[in-house]
Amino acid sequence: MLTFERLSYEDANIILNGAEAKAQAFDLAICIAVVDESGFLIAFRRMDGGKPLSTTLAQDKAHTAAISHRSTGFYNERNIPGELLFGIHTSAQGRFSTVGGGVPLEIDGIIVGAVGVSGGAPEQDIACAEAGIQLFMENWD
Repeated sequence: MLTFERLSYEDANIILNGAEAKAQAFDLAICIAVVDESGFLIAFRRMDGGKPLSTTLAQDKAHTAAISHRSTGFYNERNIPGELLFGIHTSAQGRFSTVGGGVPLEIDGIIVGAVGVSGGAPEQDIACAEAGIQLFMENWD
């Protein structure tokens, strides 16, 4: 029998709050998705004014980070013609995102979930996702 470490709904809400606070500091309306270690949605938040496209993009970014154990930014830098990873964006039934803003959450060497943010520039999305993870880590015991 296998045992899995996974974020709880309460954990996800802490992450959502941290990401949203960072977005407010940027004066952004974002969408935030928190998924479990398998890439399945735990919680989602769309701030007032969040773009329709960002609703699915945030979820795809989080899904990608969870199932690949890497940030979407990692793939963005490598998914270019002529590189060995080119074409990876076609995997996971088209849900594999190479747009910055998906960040895996690792505790004690284990991926327990991931965060996906969409609505700003990729650098802002990454900062918001990281702020959510940071707030979670400050509150984790």
